[in-house]
Amino acid sequence: MLAAYAVRVEQSRGRRYPEPPHAYRDDFQRDRDRVVHSRSFRRLENKTQVFTRRYSDHFRNRLTHTIEVSQIARTIGAALGLNTHLVECLALVHDIGHPPFGHAGEKALDAAMRRHGEFFDHNLHALRIVDWFEQRYADFPGLNLTFEVREGIIKHSRDYSQEQFPQLAEYLLDLRPPLEAQLIDLADEIAYSTADLDDGCEAGLLDYDGIRRGLPIFERFYHEVVERRPQVSPKLQFNEALRKLIDYFVSDIIPSTRSNVEASGVKSLEEVRAQPRRLVGFSAEAERNRRATKEFLYANLYFSPVLEPEKESAERVIAELFDHWMERPNTLPRSYQEKAKREPLARVVCDYIAGMTDNFITGQHRRVMGKERKVTTAG
Repeated sequence: MLAAYAVRVEQSRGRRYPEPPHAYRDDFQRDRDRVVHSRSFRRLENKTQVFTRRYSDHFRNRLTHTIEVSQIARTIGAALGLNTHLVECLALVHDIGHPPFGHAGEKALDAAMRRHGEFFDHNLHALRIVDWFEQRYADFPGLNLTFEVREGIIKHSRDYSQEQFPQLAEYLLDLRPPLEAQLIDLADEIAYSTADLDDGCEAGLLDYDGIRRGLPIFERFYHEVVERRPQVSPKLQFNEALRKLIDYFVSDIIPSTRSNVEASGVKSLEEVRAQPRRLVGFSAEAERNRRATKEFLYANLYFSPVLEPEKESAERVIAELFDHWMERPNTLPRSYQEKAKREPLARVVCDYIAGMTDNFITGQHRRVMGKERKVTTAG
């Protein structure tokens, strides 16, 4: 049973290229399946989330993180009476625009583009992927996803103004996105914040006592577990406390969002869109704990000196390859050389690099820079 304010697939604004209905899958299910079968989705397996495999094979990558976001988002969406097929699709597609090497790679790619008067935005890049880069169908370019999925790709994590982004005018930039899209960003944050506490401990950059001291909410759950299971190992006690932390955030966002919806008086999707602010959110207490968790991770993990060499290496690899292909566009793959006849070269180089996995770009850098060193030595 869908809530009155949920997105109904039969009222979808449809696809850019009309298609006949499928016999037993609705359009949002078909969109989900197209995402899962895409090359861009598969490449997430070899894109860094926070840690590279230098530390462990157990750490999250973009793909496993995406699966965790999907699980959390479906849980929230179902409890709120939302369209879980749309929620699942948006969760699965939300990270496909990220370049290799995590946030360090995104920072380096954006810096390279700004030297040429452009910029890199992973949401906008994800839209380019699903609209143009994926070539799987004879009848249309891209994946031909429904309007609601393409809108969610753009608007799930931030608002874009029509003045700054006139090319996005079709996505109703003056209106809020549906609740199905609004919840993705917070499901994403629940997933990565709790996962990064786990992976940070596995990497030896965080420890249980430090997390307990720095996060009172975690200490509360940890104490509850120790009281109930004093005989189990500290690792299992940590795991149980972390599970409670995930449940705390998920169990808060559901009634808090219901309360926001009731207070707003919305009874339809159109009324959700017309709201002055987003309705999916945490209670005041959980929001404080969300911010505290994020601040703890920035202070103790994301800016850890131990990770700096890898970040610097990632930024150098992207910067050097970007400059190489800007100076020698004839060494790009032939398909990208053809694209460069129609689009700015910087955007084409950016598209090429953004689609790479960590492994592929590392190999490209070794090959390209090795050739350049040979030429320099010979000269």
